[in-house]
Formats: sequence, C-alpha cells, structure tokens
Amino acid sequence: MIPCQVITSRKNEIIKTAARLRDSASFRREQNAFLAEGARLCADAADSGLLIRAVFYTERAGEKYASYLDRIFPKAEQVNQIADSVAELLGDTRQPQGVFCTAELPKRAAASGIEKNGCYLALEEIQDPSNLGAVLRTAEALGVSGVVLAGSCCDPYGAKALRAGMGAVFRLPLYYEENLALCVRRLRGQNFFTAAAVPTEDALPITGVSFPPAVLLAVGNEGAGLSRQAVAACDARVTIPMLGRAESLNAASSAAILMWEIMRTRGRLE
Repeated sequence: MIPCQVITSRKNEIIKTAARLRDSASFRREQNAFLAEGARLCADAADSGLLIRAVFYTERAGEKYASYLDRIFPKAEQVNQIADSVAELLGDTRQPQGVFCTAELPKRAAASGIEKNGCYLALEEIQDPSNLGAVLRTAEALGVSGVVLAGSCCDPYGAKALRAGMGAVFRLPLYYEENLALCVRRLRGQNFFTAAAVPTEDALPITGVSFPPAVLLAVGNEGAGLSRQAVAACDARVTIPMLGRAESLNAASSAAILMWEIMRTRGRLE
C-alpha cells in the first residue's frame, strides 16, 4: 500500500481542496475531479476504474470498513488517515462514516455518440440533485442504455446526487447535450422513436404504447416540464394514467414509472 500520511488539521490544503470539490460544481470542472463520501460509494468509484486521486479515512473507519478500503487503497494515488474533526468538515451527512475519496471525473461524452439501438432517457434542465441521483439509480437498475443530460442540469457528481444515485453514475453512460430539441431530431434521423413525457390528458397513455428497440424518452424540469421545442421535436407525447387527484408526479417518480413501462414493453422486464 502507498505510505499513509496523517492529517489532523482542518486547514490542511489537501482537505480544503477536497471540501471545495464537495461544494462547488465549477471547481469540480476546473479540477476535473469530485469528492465522494461513504465506504461503499468510494469502493464503487474505485471498482469502476476511475482514477482515485486520494482516499481519506478515520482510524475508526479503517477498522469498521476495512473490506471496502482494501478495494480502494490499491487504486489510490494518495492515502490519508484523518482526524474525526476533519471528517466532520468533509462530510455532507449528519453522521459521516469517515471514508472519503477524490476521483477524476470521467470524460464527458456528447449525445452524438449514442449507439443506434437501445433505450435512452433524456433529462432537460433537472435542478434537484436528489431527483437526478434517484433517476440515475433507477435507470441503471432497469438496464437503461444511457442518460442524456440536456441544458443546464445539475451536476451528477455533487454530493447529494452521488448519495441518491448510490454509485449509478459510475456504471451508467452519461451524455451531455446543450439543446434537447436538436438531439431529438438527430436521433429521429437515426430511426429512434422519441417520446416526450407530459402531464396532459390528450397525450398517449404510456401503458398503450409499444416501444421499438431504439427509443429516447424525454423528461423535463421539475416545475416547468419539457421545453416546447423539445416536445414538438418528439414523435409522440406520452403520459402516466392517474386515478387520484394529483395532477402530476415529481420528475424522479415519473421517470421511474415511464422507464419501467418502456423496458417492460421492449421485453427486458418480465
């Protein structure tokens, strides 16, 4: 194992940099790195092949989470044992486990790299990191081929999104697109069936649509929904039939139901 250094000061420059990675999306992009918290999440990052720049752990965590740390240490460029007070500074949870790592961000992929077949989800202007993480976790669990983050979606490598996603971001292909409408039209040219999720009664019930091998489902912002341009670019508008009084569901719940139904009709879930 790489020699371990002990850090006891909250003012240590390495610690200050790690804390900024947790708090600032612009700093993450500048440094091309992010901070992950939790033994399992850090181990997932290491197992996924990401470059682990540094791992931080408390003495107690070293005993309690030894099996996870054994997966991280061989892949870390730097190993640091930290004081409990330092862990409290780095933690984004009330009771941090005492295990953290900084890892290099994966290379950003453009939506133009999407393959010819597969089920893809496009998210436009999603702002709640917990919603984003939950959607990515569900998409990965259901076997969705990848997720397009369109417009100014929140950062999937922020602390709340990482925690809600439970490591899905390390295993699920992500694609980035400035303009969702242009992305939709491009995929339609590649024989994708494109569907816009909308909360309107005149849309097609998702339960009555059969989806082909190549499909893109677009889900919009928590408050405003999809842009008019993105909806107009899609082949069809789909909605979730609801019997209660609620007019709509939040983005994470809607995406989960829609993705499950699409994967079921494509014969992936039985």
